[in-house]
Amino acid sequence: MKLNIALIKGDGIGPEIVDSATKVLNKVLEKYNHKVVYTELLAGGCAIDEFGIPLPQSTIDGALRSDSVLLGAVGGPKWDTLPGHLRPERALLGLRKELGLYANIRPVRLFSALKDRCPLRNVDSFDIVIVRELTGGMYFGKSGRTIGENGEEAYDTETYSVMEIERIGRTAFEYARKRRKKVTSVDKANVLESSRLWREVMHRLAKEYRDIEYGDMLVDNAAMQLIRNPLQFDVIVTSNMFGDILSDEASQLTGSIGLLPSASLGGCKRGLYEPIHGSAPDIMGKGIANPIATILSAAMMLSYSFNLDKEAKEIEDAVEAVLNQGYLTADLGGNMTTDEITEKILEQI
Repeated sequence: MKLNIALIKGDGIGPEIVDSATKVLNKVLEKYNHKVVYTELLAGGCAIDEFGIPLPQSTIDGALRSDSVLLGAVGGPKWDTLPGHLRPERALLGLRKELGLYANIRPVRLFSALKDRCPLRNVDSFDIVIVRELTGGMYFGKSGRTIGENGEEAYDTETYSVMEIERIGRTAFEYARKRRKKVTSVDKANVLESSRLWREVMHRLAKEYRDIEYGDMLVDNAAMQLIRNPLQFDVIVTSNMFGDILSDEASQLTGSIGLLPSASLGGCKRGLYEPIHGSAPDIMGKGIANPIATILSAAMMLSYSFNLDKEAKEIEDAVEAVLNQGYLTADLGGNMTTDEITEKILEQI
């Protein structure tokens, strides 16, 4: 098979971790006699520096021509003073929209080798998937500033359609069928009208998936339950903003946000794969960034976009083997550099 992959290295530690991921991809693809062609594209702060905007049309066109996209991270203090529509993060929102990616899949797994890094007592391991709606909600609703009776005011609007809720709900239910057959829908239906519609639609869908155990949970309770007992969850489905917050909370239960991959998917095989962490400009260039989340994102890409499940598992098993051997980066309490941990993973393939 020939894979056409677009690389968006981005800002901060983005280039370092993407380089690590491509080394691992190259090794496993060579082992299984696949060919790969990479196309580097600019997005985020580096694109602002080059083109004056975070997401140039050439990057959109290149991403659309690719089979899939692997992204590092965007943003940094250098661009923090720019107006909202020119911030590096707008590149992510724009890419998701242009590629038609409405479902963000975020696995949250505690490796047994890292149970001592988990802040919870008496938890040896857990395996959760958060399915986050990606192109609706407050992040894409109307927003702005006005002058009211009390001076300047700002507003952000949460809007969801039945269609948007149905398609993310079906994604969650179908995903649960491949796992432990349990879906928890998280909303704020006691306060928000958009959440009440969300819950109504999810209840209708649940009647179609009677083989799946289904339950509702308010977002504040969900945040508490993730800390109290993460083992109760299998697949969590929720809105854009709630999913953003809950997945970052859940990441801390794994020992480090540097371990968590993600896949953004839509109606076709092309996806956008990236670690859930940011660009970490404070450690840029120091060679100590943890590349595992990006490496696991590349594994997700092989499985979801190319149906190369055996090759993906090879990467996942290599990462777990390295962790089991006690090789850890600084964020996990170890002293391995980015290149050193990458080499250890390569040795396992």
